Amino acid sequence: MTGRAVKSDAPLTVRSVEDTGEVRDLLDLTTGTGDFIANGVISHNCFARPSHRYLDMNPGEDFDSQIVVKMNVAEVLRAELAKPSWTGDAVALGTNTDPYQRAEGRYRLMPGIIDALEASRTPFSILTKGTLLRRDLPRLTQAAQNVDVGIGVSLAFVDEDLQQAVEPGTPTPRARLDLIRAARAAGLPCGVMIAPVLPWLTDSADHLTRLLDAVHEAGATGATVLPLFLKPGTREWFMAWLRRDHPERVAGYERVYAGGSSASRAYRDWLWDRVRPLLVERGFASAGHRAQARTSGHARTAWHPESPGERARRDEGDYPAGSLVAQHRDSGRGPARTGTSASASAEQLLF
Repeated sequence: MTGRAVKSDAPLTVRSVEDTGEVRDLLDLTTGTGDFIANGVISHNCFARPSHRYLDMNPGEDFDSQIVVKMNVAEVLRAELAKPSWTGDAVALGTNTDPYQRAEGRYRLMPGIIDALEASRTPFSILTKGTLLRRDLPRLTQAAQNVDVGIGVSLAFVDEDLQQAVEPGTPTPRARLDLIRAARAAGLPCGVMIAPVLPWLTDSADHLTRLLDAVHEAGATGATVLPLFLKPGTREWFMAWLRRDHPERVAGYERVYAGGSSASRAYRDWLWDRVRPLLVERGFASAGHRAQARTSGHARTAWHPESPGERARRDEGDYPAGSLVAQHRDSGRGPARTGTSASASAEQLLF
């Protein structure tokens, strides 16, 4: 890491090390910067909450009410991309906090970011739950003429009442489905992350079927399903909400998450067995870039027996097809191959 992540005197030490009991292949990620720090919305399950600790703020009320805006992000980005050392690495936006949260409507940082990436022939992808992305679809369509562009949408609910209870102030499921349709109508790929799946709340066969049906009907290029991840900072906030709104589920969550941030092996296997045929039926079985990168001359379906390494990658979660772009050294200077899935060895620069 070059320099400091944020302006803070907080001591950064290891709090705990969780042994997963498995050896996992990791996607090589180079940390960059983000246009916003914090979501500016109350999302009880948001995995970005702990980032507020780097600013000497708490991941609870401060995360919900205080947002840090990097006003000059487009200017700095253009300068960085103009350096001779820049080789056109793929850039992933929205991997921690959302670039299309409500504050973007006021600050309009994304148009400058998109223009800078296109001008430098840098392939990029965007992950969001914010429907404000529709504003920039003409810009993204133009950029896709010159560079690879991927779009990913996070959608975990079909029940709007539950969605607003867990993610108050965020776009409704219907609005996000409309965003997927609009992106596809514009000729752009759009993968959907069905995440996080909440044990006993959104993991029923009926809910998952209705959600995947809606995503498929909207034209998504891929879909992946991941269970809730409760790391410190998020766990405390989510469990407080659960005790208040669903006290009858607390004991179950304490059991499923007794081993750490990840759901238990038994729950993950149970969820995968439930969702696997639903993905296959809708053509989403091999949507993830990690799964695709390891097939050898044939499309592996979800019905093939899994090796330990494949099971680990499945637990880690594949990115749905269309949500990440392929990594090509110097490829940003060449013809675009919009929506190509990233390889397992790709180095994605996070913003």
